[in-house]
Amino acid sequence: MNIKSFLKLVEIQTKLASIVPFTLGAVYALYRFNKFNMENFFIMLISLLCIDMAATALNNYYDFKRAKKKHGYNYESHNAIVSYNLKIPTVFTVISIMLFIAFAAGIILVIKTDIIVLLLGIASFGTGILYSAGPVPISRTPLGEILSGFFMGFIILFLSVYIHTFDLEIASITCKNNFLDLKLNIMEILFIFLFSIPTMACIANIMLANNICDIDDDINNKRYTLPIYVGKKNALLIFKLLYYIAYADIILMALLKIIPFISLFTIATLIPVNKNISLFFKTQKKESTFALSVKNFSLICLSFLFLTGIQVIFESLIF
Repeated sequence: MNIKSFLKLVEIQTKLASIVPFTLGAVYALYRFNKFNMENFFIMLISLLCIDMAATALNNYYDFKRAKKKHGYNYESHNAIVSYNLKIPTVFTVISIMLFIAFAAGIILVIKTDIIVLLLGIASFGTGILYSAGPVPISRTPLGEILSGFFMGFIILFLSVYIHTFDLEIASITCKNNFLDLKLNIMEILFIFLFSIPTMACIANIMLANNICDIDDDINNKRYTLPIYVGKKNALLIFKLLYYIAYADIILMALLKIIPFISLFTIATLIPVNKNISLFFKTQKKESTFALSVKNFSLICLSFLFLTGIQVIFESLIF
C-alpha cells in the first residue's frame, strides 16, 4: 500500500469534518475560559485523526465485503480497496496500527486529565467501530446522520473544550463511600452544546447528502438509511432545515453573548449555501452534487471558526 492508496482508503479529504469541531473546541476554550493546554491539544489531535481514519478504512472494508451490487460509481471508484486492488490483510494491518495509536494516545490523555475523557473516549471509540462493524452497522440504519452529527459535531467539540478546562469542573465524577457522584455545570454544557449545533448540523448533512445520492444502490445493498425510511422528498427537506437551524443558532448565541459579535458575519455565507441547496435539490448524484454538502460545511463552519478565532487573537493581543 502506497501513500496515495492509503490516503484514499482513509478518505483523508473527509477528515476536515473532525478537525473543524476539534479546533472550534480549542477556540471556545480560549474565548470563554482563557485556557489552552498545548500537550493535550496535540495528544487528542493524534488520537482523533487515527480513530477517524481507522473508522473510515473499516467502513470501506465492510462496504467492499457486503456489497451485492458490484458496479456503479460508489463501488468501483469510491472504494479504495477496489480501485487500488488492496490486499485485505494489508488493510487490516493498517487499521490495527491506527487503532493502537489512537488507543495509546487516548490513554495518555486520560492520565493527563480525568475519567470524563475516558468515558467519552470509550463511547466515541465504540461508536466509530460500530458505525461499520457488528451485525447491524450504524451506517446501514437511519441513525447514521444522528450519531455522526452528535459524536463528531458535539462530543469531539466538547472533549476539545474539556481537555483544556478539566480543572474547572464543567463536569466531574467522583466515588466516595461507595457512592458515585456526577456533577455537571448545566449552563456551561448547554452553551457548549449551542456552540456545537452548526458543526452537528453540517456534519449530519454530509452523511444525509451521501445517503440521498446512494438511495438506489443502498436498496440493492440492503442499507436501510434515513432517506429510505423517510423518502427522498422529506430527506431533502431535512437537508435544507438543518442549515437554517445552524444559522438560527448562530444568531441566538450572539444574542446570548456566547460568541463574539463578529461571528455573526457567518450569516453572510447563507447566500452561497442557499445556491448550493438549490443545486442539490435539482440533482442528487454522488459524482457531481454530493460535494455541495462538503462545500456548505466548509462555508459555514470554517467561516464560523475563522471569525471566532479572529476575536480570540484580537483579545490575546490586547490583554
